[in-house]
Amino acid sequence: MRRKVSNLFKENKSLLLFISLMLVFRSAVADWNDVPTGSMKPTIVEGDRILINKMAYDLKLPFSQQTLVKFTDPERNDIVIFESKVADKRLVKRVIGIPGDTVSLVKNQLHVNQEIANYKVLAIKNDYVLSEESIAGNKHLIRTKVQPGNAMQPTRANFREITIPEGFYLMMGDNRDNSADSRSIGLVPREEIIGRSSKVAFSLNYDKYLMPRSDRFLKAI
Repeated sequence: MRRKVSNLFKENKSLLLFISLMLVFRSAVADWNDVPTGSMKPTIVEGDRILINKMAYDLKLPFSQQTLVKFTDPERNDIVIFESKVADKRLVKRVIGIPGDTVSLVKNQLHVNQEIANYKVLAIKNDYVLSEESIAGNKHLIRTKVQPGNAMQPTRANFREITIPEGFYLMMGDNRDNSADSRSIGLVPREEIIGRSSKVAFSLNYDKYLMPRSDRFLKAI
């Protein structure tokens, strides 16, 4: 039995080495992440596989969250991937506040360090508004629900001013009224952050039998 195992190893040594190196690469250098929900619409849609740069902020020990070398810290507007202990799953969100920032949300309008975000409405659909949010020199698209003139603002459209402590980050999804982010899971510890994403690897359309979306191949986000 031992001889068979030994022969099997010798015959497949190159393949086993390749697989080992690939696993280490995906664990510590780069990987992709499936996005099954619409919490980051319109930037990221269901079925996107986004590329993760796992060395954007740190060099970690493979197969762990232990940091070996720290390069830099996340910045506002980064799209980050993190292993949330509170949510008990991996999440993809946008960094809205970094340590030292004061942040609040009033009727879905962001306030960061006493600067109020500007919004340019790009489209109004049946159930949502597509807008460009601009604050602190950063611009990105967001979605909010259409609210009738006499309707009350959703609870998630507001939170009181908070000063973010050292080692924590405030995360929000671009689909503002449909995202489980820091408004529900709290601030995200620095050590939970895995990496940063800026590109879609490829995308599969869940509504069309997993057909590839050619327009989202290597799309910048």
